[in-house]
Amino acid sequence: MSQNPITAFDWRFTQRQELWLLLGIALVVLGAGLGLRDPWPADEPRFALVAKQMVESGNWLIPHRGSELYSDKPPLFMAAQAFFYTVTGNWRVAFLLPSLLAGLGMIALVYDLGRRLWDHRVGVYAAAALLCTFQFVYQAKRAQIDPTVCFFLTLANYGLLRHFLLGPDWRAYWLGCFAAGLGVITKGVGVLALLMFVPYLFARWQDWPGVARIQGSAGRWLLGIVFFVAATALWLAPMLYAVASEAGPEYSAYMNDILFRQTAGRYTESWDHHQPPWYYLGVIAFAWLPLALALPWAAPRWWQALKQRDARVLLPLAWIVLVVIFFTFPKGKRDVYIMPALPLLALLTGAQLEAIAARPWFRRVVLGFVAVLGTVFLLVGALAWSGHLERANRLVEQRGLEAGGQMLWLFVIVVGAVALLSVVLLRARRSLLALALTLATLWLGWSFWAYPVLNDSTSAAAVMRRARELAGKDVELGLVAWKEQNLLHADQPVRDFGFVKPWHLQLAQAQRWQSEVPQQRRLFVLRTAFGACVDADKAQYVGHANRREWYLLGADAFRPGCDPTVQNATGEADINGE
Repeated sequence: MSQNPITAFDWRFTQRQELWLLLGIALVVLGAGLGLRDPWPADEPRFALVAKQMVESGNWLIPHRGSELYSDKPPLFMAAQAFFYTVTGNWRVAFLLPSLLAGLGMIALVYDLGRRLWDHRVGVYAAAALLCTFQFVYQAKRAQIDPTVCFFLTLANYGLLRHFLLGPDWRAYWLGCFAAGLGVITKGVGVLALLMFVPYLFARWQDWPGVARIQGSAGRWLLGIVFFVAATALWLAPMLYAVASEAGPEYSAYMNDILFRQTAGRYTESWDHHQPPWYYLGVIAFAWLPLALALPWAAPRWWQALKQRDARVLLPLAWIVLVVIFFTFPKGKRDVYIMPALPLLALLTGAQLEAIAARPWFRRVVLGFVAVLGTVFLLVGALAWSGHLERANRLVEQRGLEAGGQMLWLFVIVVGAVALLSVVLLRARRSLLALALTLATLWLGWSFWAYPVLNDSTSAAAVMRRARELAGKDVELGLVAWKEQNLLHADQPVRDFGFVKPWHLQLAQAQRWQSEVPQQRRLFVLRTAFGACVDADKAQYVGHANRREWYLLGADAFRPGCDPTVQNATGEADINGE
């Protein structure tokens, strides 16, 4: 009889050693490359800039993006980045730490929940399944808000499930409500954790076994609302007080935008990221690989568990379905919106994974997946290396990669080679080991190999250094049609003329500012924002970064008598594009 590929080496470790080994692997995978790159678009430079301005101004309550108030997101995530900068003194480290810690926190919570609801083995399988999932690792290695809000939702689910299934555990319940409130002031969707009440109340109504029978205690239940409100009030109350204390209309506009337009308005109107109703089926099938490979075997087992009235399956599974349905209704959809459902899906899959992994067909599917992944990487890398892949050629041109991007394509080739070699040597019986080696090569190579190759062309660090060299140390720079990474990487104080303001109005204001001291001021301008008033022949080329061309303008670059306020800049619709 063949040995179980997962448990083959279990005898070597105690349960505590297995846990520490798992957390150590997670730290290596998620933390690899820390300090090796700058913030990359689309969102990372924006949040890092807001955090940097928090530190510089001392105003951590109402954030700014340049000279304007930034109302797209609550400031908790950016404040965390600012806090870690005050601790580390290094922005390259600080801007990624919230996501890293959130990722490690979710791994620990999923393990502990699996251990408590089932046993240690399920906890390890569930946490390992989460760590192997593409979307989870990719997001935990980026400085987006989503991993942090996902952590708070997972913590909220952790507390509620402990209370509902293993309780009464009032401390866990209050912790869950408080974490849901923190999720609200992180991105606004923390309240979704409270949907866990729906399957819990259903199970109570249907008298399912395994559900905590909590009679009375109305005051303790209501105290959960107090904890939820208290968490939201940590930011909301001082923000409202600050807005009431400020006379400027921009503060009232900030409050209205962040409390209404960016929450209910974004959900009901969905002005961007329009996708069809079935969009999330594709996210689950592809972004949640390789975890999704186990779903055809796990789903029938969940169905059997539901028929047996197993509340440990009902509550997490119903919550996952409710979250996916909630985000399916709006036209605007992004893959990260349903990411909070991923930890609980890993938990449910982990409960079945030992039995699933013992099935020969599952191991063959995993081996086939590794083979396909390796083949795709090897072919794409080889074609890109030889210049026969048009999309790769465009990427090289847009990013300005050195030597045709050969170092990047070599990384892709190496990942493909490792995957195919693992398939040949390990075969189906050890296909999970082949998968682990392939994923380790992918993520460690991405961190230590691809980061340095892509950083200068993906961030604005190099182009801003070049702009300072060309302008001179004592010359003031004014930014027009700028992106957040430009202001973030400016090594000396610069002047901006708004961010959401139309480009031609920025250019007009910048021209007036420059004319006050023309010899000491130059403008850093996006090429497509020149309009009719700029003589392109007199503009000084700075460089290419983030798929854009940047120039320096002296006062003589403006055509005499031309008014930029009536000459619309070409490409104005790209104000918020990436």
